[in-house]
Order: sequence, then C-alpha cells, then structure tokens
Amino acid sequence: MNRLVISDKDLELNQIRDFLESKPQVELSDVAKEQILTSRKIIEDVVASGKTVYGVNTGFGKFADVRIQKEETAELQRRLVLSHAAGVGEPMPESIVRLMMLLKIKNLSQGYSGIRLETLQLLLDALNHDIIPVVPQKGSVGASGDLAPLAHMTLLLLGEGSAFVTVDGKRAQLPARDALKTANLTPVQLQAKEGLALLNGTQAIQAYGLTALLEAENLIRAADIIGAMSLEALLGTLTAFDARIQEIRRHPGQIDVARNVRKILQDSPIVESHRYSDHKVQDAYSLRCIPQVHGAVRDGLAYIKSVFEREMNGVTDNPLIFPDNGDVLSGGNFHGEPLALAADHLGIILSELASISERRIEHMLDPNVSEMAGFLTEEGGLNSGFMIAQVTAAALVSENKVLAHPSSVDSIPTSANKEDHVSMGTFAARKAKEIAENVTNVLAVELICAAQALDLRAPLEPAPATAAVLDLVRGRIAHWKEDRLMHVAIDAARELIESRAVVNTVETVSGHLY
Repeated sequence: MNRLVISDKDLELNQIRDFLESKPQVELSDVAKEQILTSRKIIEDVVASGKTVYGVNTGFGKFADVRIQKEETAELQRRLVLSHAAGVGEPMPESIVRLMMLLKIKNLSQGYSGIRLETLQLLLDALNHDIIPVVPQKGSVGASGDLAPLAHMTLLLLGEGSAFVTVDGKRAQLPARDALKTANLTPVQLQAKEGLALLNGTQAIQAYGLTALLEAENLIRAADIIGAMSLEALLGTLTAFDARIQEIRRHPGQIDVARNVRKILQDSPIVESHRYSDHKVQDAYSLRCIPQVHGAVRDGLAYIKSVFEREMNGVTDNPLIFPDNGDVLSGGNFHGEPLALAADHLGIILSELASISERRIEHMLDPNVSEMAGFLTEEGGLNSGFMIAQVTAAALVSENKVLAHPSSVDSIPTSANKEDHVSMGTFAARKAKEIAENVTNVLAVELICAAQALDLRAPLEPAPATAAVLDLVRGRIAHWKEDRLMHVAIDAARELIESRAVVNTVETVSGHLY
C-alpha cells in the first residue's frame, strides 16, 4: 500500500502531488510522535502550575487579558472552535480540504504546538478513511491564519458539523458524528491549547496555493510546447530562439524556454521549408518573445515555489512551545503575508501565459496574418470554425485581468483592532487556482487551433515532437472538417493538458524539457 510518513524530514512538492493523485495512507513516524508527546507535557505542566499563557488559560484576541480558570480550559477550546466556525459559501473541493488536513498534521507533528497525540491521530485516521469535513470557501482574512476554515475542519474531531464520506460506493454528506462512525472513530474532547493549535495556521492558503503551483508547473511546459506548435504552424522563424540572444540577457527562465522550443522544433520540415526565406524577417511579439514572457513566468514560479515549500514545512501556530527550555512564546507566525504575496504573484504570472496564448490564437485565425483559411475552416460561411473558441479565450483572459488584482494590498482590521493588519492570503490563493484553471482552458483552445493549423500545412510535416502531439490530439479530437460541438473539443484538449499527456508525449520524443 502506498504510504506517506510524516517525520522530521521536510515534505517535498512531488510528495504533495502524489498525495493528491494517489491518496496514500498517512502515518506518523516514531520521531514525530515523540515530538508531539514532549510538547504536550510542557502544556500540561503550564496548566498545572497556573502560569498565565495566551490561549491556554486566557481568552483569545481582544480577550487575551481575560484569565480562564483551570477547570474551564477544556470548555474554552470547545467554544473557540464552535464560535470560529463562521465560514460561508460553497464547500471547498474535497481535494483542497484533504491537503489542508495533511498540512495541519505536518505542522502539528513538529512538536511546537502542544496538541495531544490522540487528537492528532483522530485527524489522521479521518484522513486515511477519506472522511473529509465540509469547509466553506469564504471567511478567512489570513491573519491569525485561516481561522474559519480550520475551525470547520476541526469540528469533525468534536463530532460537529458535517463531512463527506463514502457510503455504498458513493460520496455522501453526513453529520460529522455519523461520518466518523462509518470508520468506528469517536470524537474527542479538546484539552488545553488544542483548539488554538488546530485553528492557528495558514493551511487553507497553503492548500489552495500548492494546488495552483502544481498546476502551474505543468502549464509552463505545456505552454512552451503549444506555443512552439503555433510558431511552427504560423511559419515563424527560430532566429529569435538562438541561444546567444538569451544568454546575454541572463534570465534563466528565458534561456530554458528558448532551449525547449529549439528542442521541440528540431528537424521540423515546416521550419526548414522557409528557413532561408525573406517572407518574414521578424514575427509578432507573441511568437518572437515567447522566451522572454514564458521565461519570466518560470523565474517568478521559482520564487513562489520556494515560499510555499518553506511554509508547508514550517510552523505557523501560536503560542509556540520550545521543548529545549520549556518556553511558551507568543508571536505572529500565523500571519499569511508571505503566502499572500506569493499567491498574488502566481496569479499575475499565470495570467500572462494566457494573455500571450490568446494572441497566438488570434494570429492563427486571421487569414491576413496566417495566410491560411480564415478561422481555420476551409468552408467559411457555412462553417464558423474556431471563431468563438477565440472569443472564449479572450473572455478568460479578460477575467484573469480582474482576478489578478492583488488581494495582499488590502487589509481590514478585525478583532477590535487587535488584528489590525491582515493578509487576505486565502482569497489570493483561491484566485490563483481559478486563474490556473482559466489558463488551462486558454491553452486548450490554442492546442486545438495549432493542431488544425498544422493539418492545413500539409503536405509539409511538423517536427517529430509536434507531430507526436498532433497524433495525441487527433486520437481524441478529429480534424475540424465541418462545425460540431466546440466545447467537447476544448474539454478534451484541456484533459490532455491537465493529465500531463502533452508534456509526456514531447518528452518521450525529445527528452526532458526544462
């Protein structure tokens, strides 16, 4: 059975991808269990000593100066969870909540939070039995982390709220207590500090952001491939992709993109057919500047990846327990600003992938530019061809322009000005994922247009790599001889991109893409 062991080692991005795709069983290592037990002992000692520690025996936020009696510390945690479960809107996708649960387990396993092992084990058991709490999408400002989303996640451990679970082979939504019963699991009564440990943190921002990041890593390679197909179909010149041009500007992403395009279009009869022609000295920017634009996206993605990799392995709770000397320190590691800025940047750079893609689509459809059949249909008038597919791409590009407006520049004070600067990171990450989905659809439109355009270049043949992609597409989507249901073709192309079939096909022919 596929397993994912949570230990003192960092999680890697490929493990997150595998977790989302193959749903491994998650386990705590012995080292992680020892860390959890050690930090819990410190909290129990604090409660026994009567020492005042925020969130352990005090109220929260503006009520931090209200002392809670020893016998009420458990009730304090229960009420914290119930009152903070104030989310609204449609439920988050189950995949996002599953990842949020995993990231919370990793966060709490490091021994700085003071949660009991049995409480964390219940969250882990629920995850392994695919009992996924219903978490509304909206209600987090990314300040003390994702309080509302994480409170809804935590309700499951109390037997409150509701959860998705498989019943008779179908996913159903049941009251949490009933959902736990399907796996013979029993709710827990939270003890001192546990509710706060579960609610503080940036795991919702991380889950949305990491999912968008994984999509982006596939999209940057797919965009190079599809852009190369369009360049080839439009009889573009490869001069602009010469390695010397890229090297003297020094941006690594630009160098890699140009290298990819040269590799993808190697041995192309179409390219060779006009190599020494003065027909086109310079191409439009959407072709000529693919290395500069796609490359800038890659360089931005490297920064974003570094932020999210640090965060998913860091500790975002408050207060924090330091086992070496027993100190319990209150700080601000829950603040989502690092992720908010990175997620906004992710949305912006992905929007540019779609923007330049839509321009290449337009060039292929315009007979004055492409010198092919208008809208890539040989019987125009009776057929509209790809006319409205380009309109769809334009609509998504325009939508992305609104979605890419940064959330992180906004802040609204909460908790009676105690939490007077917030990150809005959760919305930033949600938007980034939505933008990634829009970009995938725009690239899907470009893919079917490029395939049609390459067909129209016959009897000239495309490069071996792009020919392989053309065969892949034609295995799912027939040549557009006469008009038919367009969205079916777009959906099929999107699935080829999302499944990484486009990238895998080229790498089988040309070797690894950068």
